Amino acid sequence: MKQSLNLRLSQHLALTPQLQQSIRLLQLSTVELQQEIEQMLEANPFLEPDDSDAAATDAAVAGAAPADGASTTGDAAAADTPSAADASGAGDAADARTPAQANSGADAAESRSDSSDGDSGETAELRLEHDDWRDDGGHDWDEAPGDSWQAAGSGDSDDEFDPLGLAHAALDLRAHLRAQLAGVPLSPTERAAAEAVIDSLDDDGYLLEGPEQLAAELDAQADDAQREALAEALRVALRLVQSFDPAGIGACSLAECMQLQLRRLPNSPARELALALCAGGHLTLLSRRDWKRLGRALDVDEPALRCAQQLIARLDPRPGARFGASTAQAVQPDVLAQRVGRRWRAVLNPEVLPRLRINGLYAELLRRSREGGGLSGQLQEARWFVRNVQQRFETIERVAQAVVERQQNFFSHGELGMRPLVLREIADELGLHESTISRVTTHKYMLTPHGTFELKYFFGSGLATDTGGNASSTAVRAIIRQMVHDEDTLRPLSDGEIAERLAAQGISVARRTVAKYREALRIPPATQRKTA
Repeated sequence: MKQSLNLRLSQHLALTPQLQQSIRLLQLSTVELQQEIEQMLEANPFLEPDDSDAAATDAAVAGAAPADGASTTGDAAAADTPSAADASGAGDAADARTPAQANSGADAAESRSDSSDGDSGETAELRLEHDDWRDDGGHDWDEAPGDSWQAAGSGDSDDEFDPLGLAHAALDLRAHLRAQLAGVPLSPTERAAAEAVIDSLDDDGYLLEGPEQLAAELDAQADDAQREALAEALRVALRLVQSFDPAGIGACSLAECMQLQLRRLPNSPARELALALCAGGHLTLLSRRDWKRLGRALDVDEPALRCAQQLIARLDPRPGARFGASTAQAVQPDVLAQRVGRRWRAVLNPEVLPRLRINGLYAELLRRSREGGGLSGQLQEARWFVRNVQQRFETIERVAQAVVERQQNFFSHGELGMRPLVLREIADELGLHESTISRVTTHKYMLTPHGTFELKYFFGSGLATDTGGNASSTAVRAIIRQMVHDEDTLRPLSDGEIAERLAAQGISVARRTVAKYREALRIPPATQRKTA
């Protein structure tokens, strides 16, 4: 065998601790962020809440000293001095007010003296001025690591560890599935497809959107061949996810969920009959216990049907519901929809904005000390944390505003005014990656005149219309709900009749699609809605 030396050039993303923390904070909900802030306040002596009225005074003092580089807004990034430059340089590049002050050497930066650190509090009140701080792509959040970065000194001590607390920790369905996915050898493409399937499951473990529809939402600009290839990869990934625990995960309907669970049971006559009941669409007759019609359809007697019915009754119709918190929690909106003139705009909810600042006294004492040791790292981490918290809210505001601009009719007219929207549209406008938009819209809520909705609610696929446009699937669901509400209960509308009425309104939708939307709305079929 001949040995040789070859040179190869390649590019890869270096995930700095600050970038990892940015990704982690971005995907946290408001409640989880508050918990993260409390932990950081306990672990880092340089970080403190700004509960006093000193913020305005500090901002005025900082404004009187332009050499300090501080802005009168009191923002955390403006209050940072040259010693606040992070080791990676990526975070400061995004701060429009201090790019010239960036320095990659933390120890060298800490040794420099600056009069701004002597102020009574390097105020970091997060008021988020629109033009002061923007993420123009300086942070690339697309390659999120699986493990989150933990600031030095933020871990709990052994004395504070409560082993009983683990018993009360709520399991997350998606984390449970990802743990099983981690043990399966897959290519990067296959793993990405499986991740997309897991992220698309609802809280009950169902995949309400089929692989074809999911492929259309993930890549709306792909041609037919690319979309079919993506749909095939998602179908393969779906079969893999359906093999995970708990049984029944990844089903598109109740009947499929029952079949997935039955296939894992030992073979028996009752199991085979139960599979036939689910596969043949006989669950409606089974729920009414219409033994005669079921017996004629499957050519079996009533005792066998009762055994199959008892087997089906032991199955779990909501396999994903066992995961997560068992008690409902009040949702606090991150964004408020406000009307300004004839237009709607997104405004951050001031009640969820944390008020944080750097302890100026400790920072000054550290500067004067020649032996800071690990404390200089903690000061750096405090500044990183404040910047990343501000970046999180700034990105949420930008994404929410872009969504509001596209869904103006929803805020004025409700669900019927919803238009089709995919993640790529917002990502292309803001110069961010689709995964970033997905993180921003997950567990972030907006208060609207029609209720409080998760930001993901405003995204949905489109259905073709006779005029050549697209109707949002959310609007179509609202029309179906209204049709069912106004129907004659003596002669309820079947799925085919609803499809015909939608076609009369110019919306082309198949009967199977109507059935899927009806099940998503938890509306029973026509036979169960009939009152007489």
